[in-house]
Amino acid sequence: MATTTKRKKNDGALSSLAPRQISVEKFTEARASELESLHSVISNRLNKDFRSKRNKRRRTNAFTNQPGKRRNAKRQRSESLIAQSSGGGDHETKIPRRVKRRMELKGNPESGFYTSGDGTKRLRTHVWHAKRFSMTKLWGFHIPLGLHGRGKGSRDVLKKSRQGVLVHDASYHIAVQLEGPEGSLLSVLNKLLEPSPSSHSKEALDSILTGRSYGNAMIYHVEPPVSQVIAPVTYMWRPSQLPKRRDEEKGGDCVGNDCPVSNGDHVDFRKLWVWIHASSFSEGYASLKLACQKQMNETGVLVDCSSLEGQLAKLEIFGSKASHLLQKTLYPVTVSSSEDSSVLRKCSMEKAQVNNVSDPYKEENVSSCAVLPRFVMDPRLIPNNPLDDSTVSVETTTAEPTESLELTTNTEAESFPEKCLWDANSELTPPEDENILCWEKHQSRLESFCIDDPDAEVPKISSRARSSRSCPLLLLKHRKHGNAPTGWSVILPLSWIKVFWNAFVSKGAQAIGQREKRWLSCDAGLPFFPSDFPDCKAYSSLTMSEAAELEEKAQRCPPAVRPFRIPIPPPWNSIHVTRSVGESSNQKLTSDGTTGVEIISDGGSLFDGIVARTSDSLNAFLQTYAKDNLLLSPHSNSKPNANLMKTLQEDETKAIAQIHQSSDKLCLVRVLLHAFKEGSFEDGAVVCSPSLADISLLKSGCSEGEKGCVTIPQSSVSSYFQEQPSGTWELNVPKDTQSHRWPIGFVTTGFVRGSKKPMAEALCDAVLLGRLREEQWREKDVKRRKKEIYVLVRNLRSCSYRLALATIVLEQQEDSTGDDVHCL
Repeated sequence: MATTTKRKKNDGALSSLAPRQISVEKFTEARASELESLHSVISNRLNKDFRSKRNKRRRTNAFTNQPGKRRNAKRQRSESLIAQSSGGGDHETKIPRRVKRRMELKGNPESGFYTSGDGTKRLRTHVWHAKRFSMTKLWGFHIPLGLHGRGKGSRDVLKKSRQGVLVHDASYHIAVQLEGPEGSLLSVLNKLLEPSPSSHSKEALDSILTGRSYGNAMIYHVEPPVSQVIAPVTYMWRPSQLPKRRDEEKGGDCVGNDCPVSNGDHVDFRKLWVWIHASSFSEGYASLKLACQKQMNETGVLVDCSSLEGQLAKLEIFGSKASHLLQKTLYPVTVSSSEDSSVLRKCSMEKAQVNNVSDPYKEENVSSCAVLPRFVMDPRLIPNNPLDDSTVSVETTTAEPTESLELTTNTEAESFPEKCLWDANSELTPPEDENILCWEKHQSRLESFCIDDPDAEVPKISSRARSSRSCPLLLLKHRKHGNAPTGWSVILPLSWIKVFWNAFVSKGAQAIGQREKRWLSCDAGLPFFPSDFPDCKAYSSLTMSEAAELEEKAQRCPPAVRPFRIPIPPPWNSIHVTRSVGESSNQKLTSDGTTGVEIISDGGSLFDGIVARTSDSLNAFLQTYAKDNLLLSPHSNSKPNANLMKTLQEDETKAIAQIHQSSDKLCLVRVLLHAFKEGSFEDGAVVCSPSLADISLLKSGCSEGEKGCVTIPQSSVSSYFQEQPSGTWELNVPKDTQSHRWPIGFVTTGFVRGSKKPMAEALCDAVLLGRLREEQWREKDVKRRKKEIYVLVRNLRSCSYRLALATIVLEQQEDSTGDDVHCL
């Protein structure tokens, strides 16, 4: 006790001796002799020539006070106009458009997007992107297309993803909220999604229903696979305890639609989010509302469907150091604001040191597709140096990262962070204004130097009912795919996105646009929406706009150097021709008298078929439509690729059964193309069926231009596909078909420069791939058979065919649900 009293007396003596204010005049008078001696030393060294040298005058000559005065006067006028407009004076003040736009883009309302004159929405990070990126209008938003230039910076982006971290503003993804009994919500999802929740295993389904993980699927208009596909979606449930089902109490099992629906049980009432891409949002939202209405008409149970547009935002983080970035930026809140500030600062300093010990967001600590709810402090309050706690808010502190990140207990599932973000229909608290934080930081610095400012006042800001210095968010870990580093998605209130965006960028993350994001997806072997989804309406609208843009660019070129037109999007209907020729069908050939070229017509539809993205859908097609004994083996219930490996190891003395006939309906599967020796495959390149002679010739090392190499005449390059008066493109078959190769698919995403293992993504017909595999295995020894299929790839402006190895994605997956519905 005596020690405490003595310490207080000493502290009082020291504080009485320390001056509260410093007079500059008295300080200079006391140090006059020292300043004069210092000035004499400097003047002797410079020979009394204090003029700046010519090589140092670059900034001095370019600087003038006049532009600065003009800028300051312009800013003061703008601020006065803003003050007059907000003050509501007697007379109305006409504010220039520049000032109004600045007011809008610098503002931070709780919800909603700002729109331009034509109604196009702007992201909250629009100003940041517009200064650094090429912007384009897509899907009702101003979207950052990519970095300025010719779009050839893929090497640097891929290197950054392998050695650093990338960030992308994906706020154009919009969430649809479904509310109702759990059984009714499951019934709606089972009708619209493929793979449906009921197709998952019991462990995976329980993990999704409790909110510990999320699911990926394709949404349809009605029940798949008959109806039209809309888009890939991500769905996630509000964390809750999984109720014990009635038939489990009786000793039975219950999954999906077999579960009884409780009409009045409050525990059974759940909430669900379905995230849809902006290009297909209106279509997907309408499908969900219709399904909810049908479910209510059938069961009499109310299922509410509402849009959360303008309330939630989404940031995506990629790269090997993504978890390290989250560790440096996200500091969980665990202490209430009622505690003493000194205790909070001490606790913050101690736990900041713990954060440097382990990384809680590493891949081995968090399972794939996990959903982690967090309630974190404002990243603007986190000091750059963890030991410097001068800017730590008295309201928050950090938690030790060694605690488990998985949402395992029911008590944690009902904690306040989830409720704050999941109640998005209510008002979410926006962040504290930047002026207030800057003022507090300035005051804390003055206090650290023992300087008082009695005239200091709290800066006046726009009247806001409430603000916060902590934010609720959800962390979604991306699905692990091969050796590629996994990424994260951060879901947070829309008013907080600029705060976290600036924090991520300032801590080393490199921003990317749509072009760079597509490079990443191709390098990882994942599909990219909507470029790799030709069965969706979003793909048609995107490719049509690209074709119009390329046509306009070509028209600006002189006719002598203008390139010939190529089909955009690719004519998928030409694959029908290849299948019909292989089956020797009775399809008629119509002759074109002007060119002497025969045109095979099949109705002129842009896309007539389905794309099998799960093993179940491919198996259903093969069993229902295909009567062939196709050598395609997606995942089976026992082991992946069990049927294929059995066929590879089976020593057959007789030839494999011949293929007789199959349905005219196309079934495309996604394949990964690797060049056998050389070649670069572009978007829209045609994938053709090779003969055994072509494979032997190209494997022997035939180079381009060599006699006997697999090529087509230069005159046939521009006439391989011909545009019809209706606007569609159809396949031309020349009379001399010796050099003609039949198409079986098209490349949707070409090679990415800088990739360690370049590959292209294509969609090919499953029936034709099965025929090629049967032909290439027929006369080969069992040990020499490969799972890859030899195909020919030709860019639409080239006359040379390149040999490539096609790998069917569905044969490489480890589960029946597949990864093809998961895209970046």
